[in-house]
Amino acid sequence: MWILFLLCPLAGGSKTRGSESVFFEPPEDGGKSAMSEFSVHEQNILLEVARKAIESKLLGTVQFRKPDKISEKLKQKCGCFVTLHKQGELRGCIGIIEPVNALIDGIEENARHAAFDDPRFVPLSAEEIDKIKIEISVLTPPQSLEYSDPEDLKHKLEPGIHGVILSKGFRKATFLPQVWDQLPDAEAFLNHLCLKAGLSGKCWKETGLNVKVYTATYFSE
Repeated sequence: MWILFLLCPLAGGSKTRGSESVFFEPPEDGGKSAMSEFSVHEQNILLEVARKAIESKLLGTVQFRKPDKISEKLKQKCGCFVTLHKQGELRGCIGIIEPVNALIDGIEENARHAAFDDPRFVPLSAEEIDKIKIEISVLTPPQSLEYSDPEDLKHKLEPGIHGVILSKGFRKATFLPQVWDQLPDAEAFLNHLCLKAGLSGKCWKETGLNVKVYTATYFSE
């Protein structure tokens, strides 16, 4: 199972506006995030599962139980990420690219990992639970991207649409589509992704590189 710790969208790039409740707020991006793929009810179920999974482990007083009746869409195997923001800043982000778990189970697992196992942050505290906002990203299966040269690679990437997985040998890293909000230039995007994989910043110009792309539906509290 491939668990990823990745650079997630920060303040200004993420869609984390809204109230303290766990209800969906329509995006302000003209539908870029493909919200229509999940009903508001389905989004709210996933967001509530993520929050209750965190609260049950953190507080010990909240009994966690997934809904008995859910749509078939939430039972399908999907890659997914859970991102936590606190006052507009990243507070944790972990997910799995490959569709190995039912979506609702993946959200539960990744929510706990994002809160307590992201190595970039100390585990979430009880004092923070009411200050975090949760974002969920549901991924399509990755597809190999064929390209002829570095310029062709840049031109085939769709900013704001494509999540990108870059690998060479044992090195591998990904950026979610939301990261384009921070790195809108394809060359800068690829440079940072190479560095995240532990490779040279210009590795995308070299041979022997494997590139896959996917898209994501994302929504938040």
